[in-house]
Amino acid sequence: MSKLNARTIIALVPAALLAVVLVTATVVAVAVSKAPAHTPKLTAYAHGTAIEVDPFVYCTVTMTDCRYGETVPLTVPSGYPVQLSLPKAVSESPWLIQLIYQRPTGEQLDKVLSFADYPDRARALTIESKPEPDLRLIGIEVQLPILARDISTGRESYIPHAAWSIQTPEPASDQP
Repeated sequence: MSKLNARTIIALVPAALLAVVLVTATVVAVAVSKAPAHTPKLTAYAHGTAIEVDPFVYCTVTMTDCRYGETVPLTVPSGYPVQLSLPKAVSESPWLIQLIYQRPTGEQLDKVLSFADYPDRARALTIESKPEPDLRLIGIEVQLPILARDISTGRESYIPHAAWSIQTPEPASDQP
């Protein structure tokens, strides 16, 4: 049996390293391709409490492969703001935020904010919970809209292909 000389060893080391790199790259590629699809989460904060919000609905822009979640509660004392932290996938898209306010009579008022109301690619937003003395924020919905056409009428409108929903009840001690 012949002994390995220095030239043979020097030639085999790079080949062995290349084989290890190829095997590692293959294992990583297979693991990444089988990983579950990631849906962006936003963070909401009010009066010392932060929550992560999974999408209420999250579809592809062709409205296929939809996943559904729930509206998440975030207790907001009267007059305290709600701060939203948008993930990059949202802040870099045209987004809308629908704010739902309620008067003591039960009448609801909607206010819509959009990416155009903030600096380019804003990732942090502050929402007033009580913009007027008789209005109280009861809900927030962050939406990623797409243009849709009704096949029967030809009418176009915007619908969200993704939305995050937050309910903002007052603490029990603030309620009448």
